[in-house]
Amino acid sequence: MRGSDYAELRAFAAVVRQGSFTRAAAQLGMTPSALSQTIRALEDRLGQRLLNRTTRSVAPSHAGLALAERLLPVLDDLDGVLDAAFAAAGEVAGPLRLDVVRVAIPLLARIVPGFLARYPRVRLEVASNDALIDIVAQGFDAGIRLAERLEGDMIAVPFGGPLRMVCVAAPDYLARHPAPLHPRDLAGHACLVTLVPSTGTPYRWEFEKDGEELRIGVDGPLLTRDTDLRIAAVLAGVGIGYFFEDEVRAPLASGALVQVLADWTPPFPGCYLYYPSRRNPLPPLRAFVDWVREWGRGPTFPEG
Repeated sequence: MRGSDYAELRAFAAVVRQGSFTRAAAQLGMTPSALSQTIRALEDRLGQRLLNRTTRSVAPSHAGLALAERLLPVLDDLDGVLDAAFAAAGEVAGPLRLDVVRVAIPLLARIVPGFLARYPRVRLEVASNDALIDIVAQGFDAGIRLAERLEGDMIAVPFGGPLRMVCVAAPDYLARHPAPLHPRDLAGHACLVTLVPSTGTPYRWEFEKDGEELRIGVDGPLLTRDTDLRIAAVLAGVGIGYFFEDEVRAPLASGALVQVLADWTPPFPGCYLYYPSRRNPLPPLRAFVDWVREWGRGPTFPEG
C-alpha cells in the first residue's frame, strides 16, 4: 500500500466516524478543503461515490458503508499494533479520546497544555458533552463526569475537587421581588430553567440543609440548555438562575449578581476522570491518569 492510499483511507474513516468534514479535519490536523480533496481522490481512484454530502450532513453511500464495515476494524487493529510497539519502546504516543462534561472544560484547559508538551506524540481529542453516553460504545478511552453520574464498573480518579451550585439574581430583580427564604418560595418567582441535555426535560433544582434534601421544579420565561443565554437573562433581571458557582463567579464578585438561598447549596463531590476497568489502559491514557493525579494532589487543581 502506498502512503497516499493509507492517508486517503484514514481520512475516509475519520469522516465516517465523525459524521462531519469539519470535525474529521480537526482530528486529522488538516483543513476541511484539503480533506474534501483527499476524499475525492479516493473516490476517483475507486470509481464510485463513498460519501453523500449535503450542506448540513455527510453520510456513507452504499459503497462507502460496505468499505467502512471492512476498513474500520482493520485500522483499529493497526492502531493497536502501533500503540503496542510504542509501549514496548517505552514511548507514550497515539490517540486519546475523552468525553468531558461541560463544567470540567475550564479545569481541563489548565492541564492539557502541559500534558501535550510532556507527551508530544499523543493526539488528544476532546468532546464536550453533558448528555450521558456509553463511552465504550462511542469509542472514547475515558470520560470526565460528575461523581453522581458515574457508572459502577468504572475506575474513577478525582478531577478538580468539590463543586457548588448557586442560586443568583440581579439586584434589579430583587428590588422588584422579595428574595426567596426557602427553596419552595421559588414557586412565586420567574426562574431561568435548564433543560436536561439527554432528555430535553426541565432540570429540578437541588437543595440541601440540615439533612433535608429537596428537588424543586421551577418555571419561568426561559427554558434552554445554553448556559450563556441563561446567564445573560439573569444579569438582565429576567429572573433567578441556578448555576455552577464557577460559571458566575465574576458577576458575583462584582455585585452584578447576588446569591440567594446560600445556606441551601453546600459543596458536593465534583468531577471524576473515569475509564473502563476491564482492560489495562493504553500508554496515552495511563499517562493522562498519572498527570491528573499529580495535578490533583491538593484540594483543587492549581491555577494557571
